[in-house]
Amino acid sequence: MLTNVGLRVFLKSSTNIFRGSSSLSSAASLLPRRGPAALTPDSRGCCFPLAFNAPEGFAASQPVRQYARVAKTKKTDTGSQLSDLTPEMLKLDYAAVPLAQTTDDIVKRLLSLELASHSEKLQLKKEQLIAKVQRDETDRSSVEVQIAILTARIRNYGEHLQKHHKDKANKRRMLMAIDRRKKLLKNLRLVRYETFERVCEQLGITYTFPPEYYRRATRRWLAKKEFCIKVFKAVQKQKAEQNLKMKQNLKTTETEETKATAV
Repeated sequence: MLTNVGLRVFLKSSTNIFRGSSSLSSAASLLPRRGPAALTPDSRGCCFPLAFNAPEGFAASQPVRQYARVAKTKKTDTGSQLSDLTPEMLKLDYAAVPLAQTTDDIVKRLLSLELASHSEKLQLKKEQLIAKVQRDETDRSSVEVQIAILTARIRNYGEHLQKHHKDKANKRRMLMAIDRRKKLLKNLRLVRYETFERVCEQLGITYTFPPEYYRRATRRWLAKKEFCIKVFKAVQKQKAEQNLKMKQNLKTTETEETKATAV
């Protein structure tokens, strides 16, 4: 009886040992091999990896690090020049029609700025700016009117470029309009200064004086400028030395004359 119990215990322990060795050997076979010295046999015949070294000529792979992106600063919205146009205002073509003021609400809504396009709103804004600076009701081609039209266009281009900053064609048109307006303002300032001040005040334009001299800074021009500055400093130093020598010579001659007169 005792022999049977001892035999059963021995068989159970041996089966557990064989199961553990088989599972460890299967796990070791799944691991990547890094050379003959990477796996060492155990006392029970199992192999375990000592270290996962990179092969010769290859760097060990580093863990991927996810860095946070730099937060982009949002540009402040300066507002639109069309914000003062209320939706109840009529379009430019129907503003002077008396019948449009007494029609139904549905028709008035169709004729108002609520359903108007951007170009129609911009045209109405141009007329408002022209009315501020024009000489009389029939004035459509004076310098003041041209400045008002260019101002409306420039502000419209600026609002468009805030949303679409890669639109190079409209940026070029805006710069051309700015140059044209600068020339008109410069001419108006020289001819009629009071009108120039009134136009700038009514349209909200800040006039800045152009530079007296402008030249594109190329490498050749910068090198030439630096060389000229060095030459100028050397000449000034030489002149200062000559003036000092002349003063010393004058002092010596004066002292000699005083000694001669004293004798």
